Amino acid sequence: MFVRKFKIIVFTFGLFFSGQFTSATESKKPMKVLIDEVFNYADKQTTPLATAVYQQKGQVPRATDSTGKLTTSGAEWWTSGFFPGTLWYIYEYTKDPVMLDYARKFSRRIENEKFTTNNHDVGFMLYCSFGNGYRIEKDKSYPAVLVTASNSLITRYRPQIKSIQSWDKDKLYNCPVIIDNMMNLEMLFWASQYTKDPKYRDIAVQHANTTMTNHFRKDFSSYHVVDYELTDGHIIKKVTNQGCADESAWARGQSWGLYGYAVCYRETKDKRYLDQARRNANFIMQHPNMPSDKVPYWDFNAKDIPNAPRDASAAAVIASALIELTSFVDKNEAAKYKEFAEQILRSLASPAYLAPIGTNAGFLLLHNVGNMPKNYEVNTALCYADYYFLEALLKYKLRFL
Repeated sequence: MFVRKFKIIVFTFGLFFSGQFTSATESKKPMKVLIDEVFNYADKQTTPLATAVYQQKGQVPRATDSTGKLTTSGAEWWTSGFFPGTLWYIYEYTKDPVMLDYARKFSRRIENEKFTTNNHDVGFMLYCSFGNGYRIEKDKSYPAVLVTASNSLITRYRPQIKSIQSWDKDKLYNCPVIIDNMMNLEMLFWASQYTKDPKYRDIAVQHANTTMTNHFRKDFSSYHVVDYELTDGHIIKKVTNQGCADESAWARGQSWGLYGYAVCYRETKDKRYLDQARRNANFIMQHPNMPSDKVPYWDFNAKDIPNAPRDASAAAVIASALIELTSFVDKNEAAKYKEFAEQILRSLASPAYLAPIGTNAGFLLLHNVGNMPKNYEVNTALCYADYYFLEALLKYKLRFL
């Protein structure tokens, strides 16, 4: 134990006093070096977290609370797949066998969510975990988990609105569909490719089309929630649940839409989706309230800008999506997306956002916002911020290095 702690202290000293991580504006190091350093850091930072939480029956790392203390969740919480996915990404880069073992174990811990039908988040839960596991390891038992999860997800498809219902009916909503749901379509596209059954793809396409029609404003910002009446399919209201106002642009919501349509274009080659993603990207990149380090405020219309909290999780999703888009546009447009994404990644890899090793309860990124209106997970660590940060770095390496 003493040796391990000593090594951590030495590593911390090396990272933050030898200039390994410098500010985003000062960093000129090659991206390959930066990516190597981040993944080596992530391996060391995450191992103690995985070790500690695996001793807690049924639990998965979720976030930190306002005091910096670790919070965990059961498998049923919507973020349960992100920590296993983070472990898969670290293993993919480092080939650390300890990471592989924990990636398998934490994925299996949430496997029963493949039967979940009371919410739309099974794509987040299972595709980020078992989806990455199958891509990396080709375990023959994983596809059955993903197909079962896809069958569970499509039980929430509502033909009256040609969309997948996000949350169940309650006192606030009748049939709510949220922009976040665009992120769960990737698993459905995969399921059709794997099973050769077009039903999953058809539902994903119909959902994407309905969202494109009803969720976006003229400037291509998006509403968070569109609530429908199922008797005839008419829209009851367009509101927010996590943004600062119904007509505001909640930052992570904008990132979900951008990422979702980039994936839809990749899977269908339908130019409407590419156009939608490009318009979403332009809204984000050209927004006058985008800070110079390209890590957005939690809402682009937050009332206390420039003192509003930043959301590194939204930045990480944006970076991953923009790198995806570089494969589908001409070289001049691709260069703009690459530059913007690289600025984000350099910012997130700087001490302004990357936690010193041994801190932040074992998570990587600081300064995320989960749900500001409900005042929880504000300026804390979030498991999905780490997941999309590492994903974006891996995509950058694959695409450009």
